[in-house]
Amino acid sequence: MLHAYIAGTRGLNRIDQEDTINPGAQIASALWIDLYRPLDSQLAAVESLGISVPTLADMEEIEISNRLYREDGCDYMTVVVPGQTPDGVQISGPVTFILSPSRLVTVRHHAPRPFETFPERADRSTAGCGTPERIFLGLIEEIVSRQADLLEGIGRVLDRVSAKVLGQATPEELQQALGEVGRQGELLGKIRLSLLTMERALSFYDQSLSGHPTGRDLHAIIKGQMRDLSSLAVHGDFLSSRVSLSVDATLGMINLVQNITVRIVSVVAVLFLPPTLIASAYGMNFANMPELNKSWGYPFAIALMIGSAVGTWAFFKWKKWL
Repeated sequence: MLHAYIAGTRGLNRIDQEDTINPGAQIASALWIDLYRPLDSQLAAVESLGISVPTLADMEEIEISNRLYREDGCDYMTVVVPGQTPDGVQISGPVTFILSPSRLVTVRHHAPRPFETFPERADRSTAGCGTPERIFLGLIEEIVSRQADLLEGIGRVLDRVSAKVLGQATPEELQQALGEVGRQGELLGKIRLSLLTMERALSFYDQSLSGHPTGRDLHAIIKGQMRDLSSLAVHGDFLSSRVSLSVDATLGMINLVQNITVRIVSVVAVLFLPPTLIASAYGMNFANMPELNKSWGYPFAIALMIGSAVGTWAFFKWKKWL
């Protein structure tokens, strides 16, 4: 899928792709070209503009030389951003920003939400949307804002889970809470990785601004975004400690519930131990057992077993073990 945008009076306007045979004819004037799971024809259309588009295998490489580099006058910056697959599965995938003097090209194979919300509000970003550089910084700002929203959402979920765990939660609710905390911890890990890769990309781009006509203004914007990334990183560390605390608290409550169950079973087993001993004694096949020939023998044995169980219970109660 290929989306091409130009600057409008409010935000970015999408260019209608009417020419399906030669899509490159419609995108030559675009300031931003967004490639989402692109077809071969769409890749060819972008490459006809003199821009080499990396493959998904290239984007997934973790070497710094494959993530951040400059080629043919274009800056290639690959970051990792949380998003969804076409099947609705939440993943964290690579997104490549190709910044040339005339346009910005983004390549992605999943759907981060900022790419859907940014075109309508591009003019309200700090950088604006008049040039490819400002669109790039505005899109980074949108991604950073989205990560901040996700971190706030994680905090709210942890608040709700903590209130449930520390309250009167059933074993089923504790199990659900543990799963929910695990999912939030996984999402937090994806966000922290995204923040790290965006910080590296901004640092790389900031170093290439020397000699740029508007380099001073762009440097000020980048400096502000780097501060935002640092603040979110600190918030992420705080939430990481909260996730660990929530996991420990949930496991502790589960252990308490299990201990109560084991305690009840143990008490029942101990209460039945003396009656079992008495029944075992009267179950032995010795010839000289006087009680076996008496009419009161059976009631006496039953009363002795009940009395031993009650005496054991009274002793436990006196010792405050129950």
